[in-house]
Amino acid sequence: MNAADKHLSAMFDADRSLRRAEEAFLESAPPGPLLDILERSFAAAEKLEDDDESVLRILRLVDLAAQLEGEKAVTILLRALDHHEPSVRVEAGEALLDVAYDRFKEVGRAIERLLDRKHDGTSMEELPFVLAEIFDPDTLPLIVRFLDHPSAEVVACAIEATVQRGDPLAIRALEKLLDDKRRVSLPDVEDAEAPIGDLAADAIATLAGEPEDEES
Repeated sequence: MNAADKHLSAMFDADRSLRRAEEAFLESAPPGPLLDILERSFAAAEKLEDDDESVLRILRLVDLAAQLEGEKAVTILLRALDHHEPSVRVEAGEALLDVAYDRFKEVGRAIERLLDRKHDGTSMEELPFVLAEIFDPDTLPLIVRFLDHPSAEVVACAIEATVQRGDPLAIRALEKLLDDKRRVSLPDVEDAEAPIGDLAADAIATLAGEPEDEES
């Protein structure tokens, strides 16, 4: 067996050991105590000086939290959605979406708490898009609440999420933003900015099914 074969075999063994350890962990106690452990481990992982090790641990904790029921599981996923590393936010967003399909009340209540206290982490820019992918129950009323957030960037994300959602019922809420002069960066255009009011107007036109202006 050459070196490459040995490394591949070692990876197979590591994957097998990981699955066994995960199963043993999930079966070792009820969800409540396990979530307490995950919560403490998450806090410890955030404080690590080695960023690679921190990300590695948090990704594993996200995967485990998504497999457990309880509000603390959702809280862990939301904390991960505030992480500075994009790969962690992607993993947390996908996990949160999976949990929301099965237990939306837990997810919805947790998001409402963030909105009530005007939380301003990066999760607030990600959550409108997560919600836009859920159609049962109707999450539009929750998406619309993000339009009232103090952060212009969060509002811009919520506007885009209403377009992604494609529900004309969002138009009334968007109309309240038409005079909003706050400027935000346009993600797809380098060094470009636009007022919130203009983004709202474009979203309204799209949701209303108005044809785009043709160049003469």
